[in-house]
Amino acid sequence: MFGHAIKDQLLSFTLISGGGALLGAVTACFVPLPAAEAWPYLVVSAVLHVAYMALLMRSFTLGDFGQMYPIARGTAPLVVTVLAAVFVGEQPDGWATAGVAVACAGLVGVALWGIRGSQARPHWPAITAALATGLTIAGYTTVDGVGVRASGTSLGYIAWLMILEGLAVPAYTLYRRRGQLAAQLRPFAARGLLGAALSVIAYGLVLWAQTKAPLAPIAALRESSIIVGAAIGSVFFKERFGAPRIAAAGLMVIGIGLMLHTS
Repeated sequence: MFGHAIKDQLLSFTLISGGGALLGAVTACFVPLPAAEAWPYLVVSAVLHVAYMALLMRSFTLGDFGQMYPIARGTAPLVVTVLAAVFVGEQPDGWATAGVAVACAGLVGVALWGIRGSQARPHWPAITAALATGLTIAGYTTVDGVGVRASGTSLGYIAWLMILEGLAVPAYTLYRRRGQLAAQLRPFAARGLLGAALSVIAYGLVLWAQTKAPLAPIAALRESSIIVGAAIGSVFFKERFGAPRIAAAGLMVIGIGLMLHTS
C-alpha cells in the first residue's frame, strides 16, 4: 500500500527493497546465522520475491489497486493450501476444504466484477498479472515455511532473506535511472523506509508463526487484509468498487475464516 501511494512504482519498490536490505544487514550482525539446510530455500525464496515485486508492479500499472490487491492476496492462501498438502504433508480438514471453495468463489467474483472505468468486461491482462502475483506469493510462502523451520532462527532467516531479495530492485533502478536516482528518491525516502520497516516486521512475524503452526492457516490469516486493501483503494485512491465486489471480497474473507477453523 505504501508502494501504491508513491506513483512511480519503481521508486517505491526501490525504497522498500533497499530499506529492507539495510535493516536485514543490521539485524544479521546480532542474530545467529541460519543453518546450512536453510540456504537453498533462502535463495529460491529471494528469486520468488523479486518475481513477485516485478509482477505486482505490472498488475498495479494495468489495473486498479482495489481489484488487483484482493486477487493477488486472495490467490495465495488457496494455492498454499494445495502446496502444503503436496510438499509438506499438511492435509486440510473439511473446514479448510470448504474455505478453499468459498474463497475461490469470492476470488472469481472480485475478478469478474472488477471492471475498470467504462469497460464492459474485466481487464484480463491486469487480472492475469494479479493471479501470477498471487502464485509467486504462494510459492515464497511455502518455500519460506519450510526454510524457516530448517534454519533454527527466525530472525536470522528474515535478516538474510531481506539482504538477498533486497538488492535486485535497487540495482536495476540504479542502472535505469543513473545520475537521477538520488534526487528522485529524496522526496519519498522517509515514507519508503517506514514502509520497509513495517514490511520486514510484518513478514518476520509471519515467518515466526510458520514455525509454530501449519502453513495454510497462517497464509490465510495473513491475507485477511483483503477487505482493508479493497477499502483503501476505494477511499484513498478513488477507485470504483461497488456492492458486487464488496460482497465478493467478503466471500473471500469468509472462506479464509473457514480455513482457520479448527475441528
